[in-house]
Amino acid sequence: MKQNKEVQFVDLKLIEYKQAWDLQETLLNRIATVKLDNRGLEEDPKVITNNYLLFCQHPHVYTLGKSGDESHLLLQESFLSTIGATYFKTNRGGDITYHGPGQLVGYPILDLENFYTDIHLYLRMLEEAIIKTCEGFGLVAGRIEGLTGVWINPAEESARKICAMGVKASRWISMHGFALNVNTDLSYFSHIVPCGIVTRGVTSLQQELGKEMDFEAVSAIVKGHLNDLFKMELVNVSRETLKA
Repeated sequence: MKQNKEVQFVDLKLIEYKQAWDLQETLLNRIATVKLDNRGLEEDPKVITNNYLLFCQHPHVYTLGKSGDESHLLLQESFLSTIGATYFKTNRGGDITYHGPGQLVGYPILDLENFYTDIHLYLRMLEEAIIKTCEGFGLVAGRIEGLTGVWINPAEESARKICAMGVKASRWISMHGFALNVNTDLSYFSHIVPCGIVTRGVTSLQQELGKEMDFEAVSAIVKGHLNDLFKMELVNVSRETLKA
């Protein structure tokens, strides 16, 4: 079957975490339905599957991956409202992380059969887009063996995480994604053990570069690297289009 490289892109702006999660589930199920309907069909009648890329920011929220440790939330849930935050247990991989204003969150909802059926390669490509973005600002960014995500000065004792990642794939359809700290209020990370890692800290582009970043410009750079690395054909669509 012909691979569909077209990816519908929507910037959701600031959106509640649960709203974005529900939207991801809706899009994933839409793709899955097409794939199931295609089973047993000859090549020509098969319907191509769509791909989506959602960018957004969230109000203050902590999310725990399905294999995460609840003790890594270092405060009582009853205290969350006092710092204006919420808490969700999710179905993604990874441990606990924080999302909030000033953080670029990306949710690729891709039929990986349109690209490649290799989850590890998929994660490495997401990381590469962030690494290239950070390098474009003159930062030394990279990976730490055995740890998913992107780090600043990864070979040094002072390595600090700038982008967390956690994904889920069902029938080779991806959801969840990455969270790049751009102008993020890093004080919210003090209430958790970020990604379950106690020995290293977190950082942001703002902290590393000593100035508030142009959020839209950073988003455009990340989007461009994803487009190039995945050889996507990105098409901007409205949020309303996704409901169709």
